[in-house]
Amino acid sequence: MHYDKIYASSKQNPESFWLEQAQKIKWFETPKTALEQDKNGLYNWFPDGKLNLSYLAVDKHIEDGFGDQPALIHDSAVRQEKTIITYDELKIQVEKLAGGLKQLGVTKGDTVIIYMPNIPQAMYSMLACVRIGAIHSVVFGGFAPRELALRINDAKPKVIITASSGIEVDRLIAYKPMVDEAINTAEHKPEKVILYNRKLGAIVPKKPYDVDYEELVAQAEPETYIPVESSHPSYILYTSGTTGTPKGVVRDTGGYAVALNFSMETIYGVKPGEVFWAGSDVGWVVGHSYIVYGPLIHRNPTVMFEGKPVRTPDAGAFWRVIEDHKVSVLFTAPTAFRAIKQEDPEGLLISDYDTSSLKFLFLAGERCDEPTRLWVEEHLNVPAIDHWWQTESGWPMLSNFMGLEPLPIKSGSVGKPVPGYDIQILTEDGNKAKPNEEGLVVIKLPMPPGFMPTLWQANERYKAGYLQRFPGYYFSGDGGKVDEEGFVYITGRVDDVINVSGHRLSTTSMEEVVARHKAVAECCVIGIENEIKGQVPLGFVVTKMGEENYEYFKLKTEVKQMVRQMVGPIASLKNVVIVKRLP
Repeated sequence: MHYDKIYASSKQNPESFWLEQAQKIKWFETPKTALEQDKNGLYNWFPDGKLNLSYLAVDKHIEDGFGDQPALIHDSAVRQEKTIITYDELKIQVEKLAGGLKQLGVTKGDTVIIYMPNIPQAMYSMLACVRIGAIHSVVFGGFAPRELALRINDAKPKVIITASSGIEVDRLIAYKPMVDEAINTAEHKPEKVILYNRKLGAIVPKKPYDVDYEELVAQAEPETYIPVESSHPSYILYTSGTTGTPKGVVRDTGGYAVALNFSMETIYGVKPGEVFWAGSDVGWVVGHSYIVYGPLIHRNPTVMFEGKPVRTPDAGAFWRVIEDHKVSVLFTAPTAFRAIKQEDPEGLLISDYDTSSLKFLFLAGERCDEPTRLWVEEHLNVPAIDHWWQTESGWPMLSNFMGLEPLPIKSGSVGKPVPGYDIQILTEDGNKAKPNEEGLVVIKLPMPPGFMPTLWQANERYKAGYLQRFPGYYFSGDGGKVDEEGFVYITGRVDDVINVSGHRLSTTSMEEVVARHKAVAECCVIGIENEIKGQVPLGFVVTKMGEENYEYFKLKTEVKQMVRQMVGPIASLKNVVIVKRLP
C-alpha cells in the first residue's frame, strides 16, 4: 500500500481507521467506540474495550501454537553469555512473579518501581505487573539515589523490584545501596524491596523490607492475567522536565497495544517470527516499546543486549549480535554508530561477520548527522532510516515506512508524519510556517492511540506544559521545518532539555545541584555539540564573594562529582568554566 493512501485514510476518518487496526489484536471485550473525551478534556481510546498486555505478549502466542518459539534473546556481552527464552518459559517466569507480587499485596492500580539493568528479570517484572493490573515505573539504572527518590515520592510504589548490580564494561554498579539510600531520603516508603541477586560480588546490604526474588518466585502460585480497561494505565515513565522535577508520562493499555502492533508492521516492516533488536535500555521508552511490548505483541523474537557498541569487546559487538541471532531490524541511537565509526572508521570489522539477515536499520533518540547515517548505509548496505518520537508519544511520530511502499530518503529529514499524526510547523505567534521556514513542531489534537493521555497525578501540569501554548495542539518542545514535499526536519529542543546519547536530561536539575556547592553564587548549564554523544552538558559558575580564590581544579572536580552522584553518570558535565558574571 502507498503511504499517501493510508495516511489520508487515517486523517479523514481516524475513528474508523483505528477501530480497524484494533481488530488486529485480541480483546476480551472488543471495543465498539474508538474515542471519547472525559470530563477533564482528556482523550481515551477504545473506552469500552478490555484486554491485557501480558496476555498479548505471552499467552496469546502459546494458544496459537508458538510456545516453543524464541520470545526473548538475552545477549550479555559484558558476561559473554547468551540465553534464549521461549514463550512457554517466559510464561512460567511471568505468572510466578505475578503470583509473588499478589502474595505481597500488590493489586490492580498499585504502583511498582523497577530499578534493574538489561536482564530478563526486568522484562519478567514488567509483564508480571501488567498481568495483574499493577502499574510499573521502570527507572533507568544510571540514575542516582536522589533522582530515584524523586520518582518514589511521585509514583508512591507499594513495592520496588531491583537487582544486586548492573555491569558497566569493566566494573560492577551496585544497585541495592542506591535503592536503600533513595528509600531513606524519600518521604514515601515502599512496603517491600524484591531483590534479584546476580551473585557477581556487588555489595548487597540487608534491610528488613527485603524479599529475595528467587525465593519469592519459587514458592509463589502462578497467577493468570486479568482483563483491564483500555484506558487503565500500564506504566509510568519519567522524563526530564524544564523545572527539574521529573514528569510521569502515563501510558494506557489498549491504545498502546494497537499502536505498537501497527508500528511493527507498517513502520518497521517486520513479519511475525523475524528477530527485532532495539539497542536500548529497558529504563527508556525505546526499551518499553521495542525491547518488550512491541516485538512480543507482534510475535518477534526480541534481543535484549547487555553491553556497549564498543569495548564489549570491540567495535564489532553489534555485527556479532546481528550474525549470532539473525537480526532482521536494528533500532538504536546515532551515538552508537558514532562511537563505532570513531573506533573503526573504515568499518573493517564488519567483514568479519555475516550481517546479511539485516533488512533495515532505524535511528532515533537524537538528531542524526548525515555523515554517520551515510557511513552506516554504505557499510551495512541497508536503508538507514532516521525517525522521530518522544517518551510522550510511546511510538514514532515521523518516519519512513518499510511496511509500505518506502518513501525516498532525504538528507537531514526524519520522514513524513506517521498515520494518525497531523504534524504542523507553527511560528512563535501561532501562524502556520511557510515551507522550509523554521518554527515549532506541534501536533493537532486528538493524538492517535498510544500517545500519553496525561501525566501521573498531574492533569493540570500536562495541560500547562503541552497544550496551553497553542490551543488545539500538542507542543513537542522541538523546533523544525517542513519542505514542499511534506518531509519534516527536526532542528532540536527549544526548551531547557538537552539530549545526551539519545537521553533527555534537564539542565535545570543539573543547575540545582551545581548551585549547592559552597563556593557557587550563580550557575547555568547548557548543552554543547559533541561528535560522539550529540550533546554534552557544560557548566558555567560565578563564585561567591570571598571564594574567588577557590582552587579551580578542586571546584571543577567537586561540581562534576556532585552532578554524577545526585543526577547520575549519564549527566556527567563535560567541563566547568568560572566566569565573572552570567550573560
